Amino acid sequence: MKFIILFLFITLTSFNPVETNVYACGTSGVKKYHYKESCRGLSSCKREITKLTLKQAQGYGLTLCGWED
Repeated sequence: MKFIILFLFITLTSFNPVETNVYACGTSGVKKYHYKESCRGLSSCKREITKLTLKQAQGYGLTLCGWED
């Protein structure tokens, strides 16, 4: 019984959530982020498409693209 409790404790406390990656058009003047690099909202991007985490994008004040909500 102690083994099962110890196993569950270690398993549940060592879980690291997976970071969600999002995409944005460039690094400055950006307002939206996109879940897919092939999103319709990124089709007119003339700059480099930048990959960042969802937390970073939200920290920069970006909002979700209208094509993806």
